This record gives sequence, structure tokens and C-alpha cells, in this order.
Amino acid sequence: MKVKIQGKFIKLGQLIKKLNIIDTGGQAKYFIETHNIRVNNDEGLKRSSKVWANSTVWIDDQVFYIVEDER
Repeated sequence: MKVKIQGKFIKLGQLIKKLNIIDTGGQAKYFIETHNIRVNNDEGLKRSSKVWANSTVWIDDQVFYIVEDER
């Protein structure tokens, strides 16, 4: 699934919230620790990790393609 972001990057915690997987930013740390999350095959990510436009994000079995919104 394509996900449009404003700007060049979004923090991982903000992305998870944008995807409506969690309700609050405070839940992000626990979610990241308890789920299999990779960004461009990098693991060991933190809530503040930057996810750049044109990245591929895997959250458990779901794949998200991050693109910059050109508006």
C-alpha cells in the first residue's frame, strides 16, 4: 500500500499512528518493541527513527511504500 507523507521523512512512531495502527504516540514504543518492523531491511528501529520518502516499510506481514506528497 502506498502512504503519502508531507516532506522528505516521517518518524516511525508518527507513521504507525498515521496508519491508524495505534491511537496515541505513547503506544508507539511498545508497538515497535513487540512487532516485526523493518525499514528497507533495517531492524532494531526506535520510535524516533526517520522513514524517508521512497522507503519500503514492513510491519509484520504488511508492506507499505512511502512516497512524498507532491502538493
